[in-house]
Amino acid sequence: MDKEKKFDRSYLEMASVWAKNSYCARRQVGAILVKDRMIISDGYNGTPSGFENVCEDENGVTKPYVLHAEANAITKVAKSSNSSLGATLYVTASPCMECAKLIIQAGISRVVYLEEYRITDGVDLLRRAGIQVEKFE
Repeated sequence: MDKEKKFDRSYLEMASVWAKNSYCARRQVGAILVKDRMIISDGYNGTPSGFENVCEDENGVTKPYVLHAEANAITKVAKSSNSSLGATLYVTASPCMECAKLIIQAGISRVVYLEEYRITDGVDLLRRAGIQVEKFE
C-alpha cells in the first residue's frame, strides 16, 4: 500500500470514529478535513448548536434542519484561522448535492469517502467542478 493510501485509510478510520458522536439514529456520518497532513477541522451529522440532540421526528424521518458532517466540518473551519483551500475532505458517506456545493465554495480539492450514497448527484457535481473524488476501496 502506498503512503497516500495509508494516510487515506487512517483519516477515514478517524472519520468513522468521529461519526459515533452523532445522535442520529438512521445514519451516523463523520468527516475530517485535512491540509498538509494536519487535521484542520472535523464534523459529524447532527442538529445545530443549541438544539436538542434528536435528529429524527417521531416517524423516524430526519428533521430538515439536521446538518451533514461535511457542512459541520466546513462551517467549523470557517470559524477558525485555518483555510480549507486545497484541503482533502475524508467522509464516511459520499456527499449530497448541498454539501457538494459547500465543498466547491470552500476550495476543497479532494474528497475521499467510504460508502456510496444511493443518489450520486453530489459526487457528479464535484467531478464536474474538477475536484478529485475517490471511493476508498
